[in-house]
Amino acid sequence: MGFDPWNPDFVAYPYRVYDELRREAPVSYFEPTGQWLVARHADVNALLRDRRLGRSYLHVATHEEFGRPPEPEFQEPFWRVIRAGMLDVEPPVHTRLRRLVSKAFTPRMVESLRPQVRAIARSLVDAYVDKGGGDLIAEVAEPLPVTVIAEMLGIPEADRHLLRPWSADICGMYELNPTPQAQHTAVRAATEFSDYLKSLAADRRRKPGDDLVSALTQIDELTEDELVGTCVLLLNAGHEATVNVTGNGWWALFRNPAELARLREDRSLLPTAIEELMRWDTPLQMFERWVLEDIEVHGVRIPRGTEVALLFGSANRDPAVFPDPDRLDVGRADNPHISFGAGIHFCLGAPLARIELMESFGALLDRAATLELRAEPEWKPGYVIRGLRALELSATG
Repeated sequence: MGFDPWNPDFVAYPYRVYDELRREAPVSYFEPTGQWLVARHADVNALLRDRRLGRSYLHVATHEEFGRPPEPEFQEPFWRVIRAGMLDVEPPVHTRLRRLVSKAFTPRMVESLRPQVRAIARSLVDAYVDKGGGDLIAEVAEPLPVTVIAEMLGIPEADRHLLRPWSADICGMYELNPTPQAQHTAVRAATEFSDYLKSLAADRRRKPGDDLVSALTQIDELTEDELVGTCVLLLNAGHEATVNVTGNGWWALFRNPAELARLREDRSLLPTAIEELMRWDTPLQMFERWVLEDIEVHGVRIPRGTEVALLFGSANRDPAVFPDPDRLDVGRADNPHISFGAGIHFCLGAPLARIELMESFGALLDRAATLELRAEPEWKPGYVIRGLRALELSATG
């Protein structure tokens, strides 16, 4: 089996194929998506920082000038929302947006959330253990980051059930060659979420509160579309990865019981364990960049107008960087994984994600004397954003 992101067996375990790519074809063309796959850590890390590549090309060329077909008209509401956030734009717009959002999303503000994150995590874990377990993803992994980001944004509690479905539907557009149904679903979700946030922002302009939407409404240089795009990005990026690191991470620990036992015995390993779980089975397997100027990687010329697919999952298992990379080591100290990206698009929410993961893993280790698998989990069909459908566990206090 070669690189096949639509094959369930590949999605379940892509690492054998990654080994082959790194050894035999570190840069290779993948015909079904028209992308150049880049498999080695050094190359992925360098290209993430290379300004000859971009998340978008529309700041330098039209679709036609770049040799690309125009996007279907029905997708316009989706891209209007997405390109108003900082992830899918390049400098100088990206620089301005990141600077403005960073004013409201400061390290001090994020760190101040730790007691609140801890309280939410412990409440969710207490309820989970008291009922003897269940689906860890639905009952702990998802509610924690969604609740935290909803509290940050000031989303009323009665509306929070809307957030996870909107986010999941929007993220469906980021899979490789999404189906027509997935595209229409993403457009609908983006439109509904945008309309909701515009209404919420209008309320907060009239009656500001102590929340991020209120803070963003006070930044004059931020347009309404940019405010909406920023909030959508914060929700999607603010919980998708955390949910999947939690599910993938516990599944990794159950497959490596000696490391779980080691972590239970020495809780000081928790910070390095979180980093190792993000490396070992990263939730974002691929990140894409457009080639804005001709480049050459390992003697392979990659022309302007094409797209590179940076294989994070492969880079994080590269033996040139990580000794014994297929071994899960919760004490791995030197761990330059790239699960949060690199360069100007490095994840703004990385500090918050680390707090959430520390608190949820810590609460489960503290509160659950035993955690046991009820059934082997199944992977969701998505490859780019890769996670489990459910993780059914038995738990005792």
